[in-house]
Amino acid sequence: MSETLPVTVIVIAKEPVPGQVKTRLTPPFSPSEAAWLAQAALADTLDVVAAAPVARRVIALAGQAGPWLPPGFEIIPQHGNGLDERLAAAFADAYGIKRLPMVLIGMDTPQVTPELLAQASQSLASGEADACFGPAADGGYWLLGLRAPDWSLLHGVPMSRSDTGRVQLRRLEEAGLRVAMLPELTDVDHAGDAARIAAELPGSRFARVYCELAAAGAVSALSLCVMPQGHRP
Repeated sequence: MSETLPVTVIVIAKEPVPGQVKTRLTPPFSPSEAAWLAQAALADTLDVVAAAPVARRVIALAGQAGPWLPPGFEIIPQHGNGLDERLAAAFADAYGIKRLPMVLIGMDTPQVTPELLAQASQSLASGEADACFGPAADGGYWLLGLRAPDWSLLHGVPMSRSDTGRVQLRRLEEAGLRVAMLPELTDVDHAGDAARIAAELPGSRFARVYCELAAAGAVSALSLCVMPQGHRP
């Protein structure tokens, strides 16, 4: 992955404040514990984006940046009344004067890899696709890529529902866009999701935090919660 792709990767994220992030993890986790997991997922995600072979990295942030934000990211504020509007605004704001194709992900899939981001970016940079789409196991989506912002592709799409991904993908297809598909991933929404993702990512911040909380009795301990050696890049 030595070639730098002329693409902007956007991470849409919330500051990990207790009571404002990952509320569906409570219970069994407390609001502070859920925020700790959210921060770990966000930090892992940002590290992956930092390692991806792309020209530009942006975080569309609700709240304030913290020490979890690595260097090399531009910060733009989120705005809009609903998630559909905030996503559309993030695309439009990030497009800016550089006018590069864009790949947007959230902070909920720390198992994303630089290779997956490169795959999505390459499909847009090469002109093989007009959009790219990564479905999520809960019926939503974890990645959306566009060669150019278009408010009509997102406005009014129902969010956080079991048909969100299906509706969004249909919007892309009905607009006549060539869509490159990415593999399905699982969002960190519920405690069971957190357990599965922690097991998939030994050495990650997310797994270490999950295992520390399991050891403290926040959830039933996983047999795989043995503090691993090393860190995922």
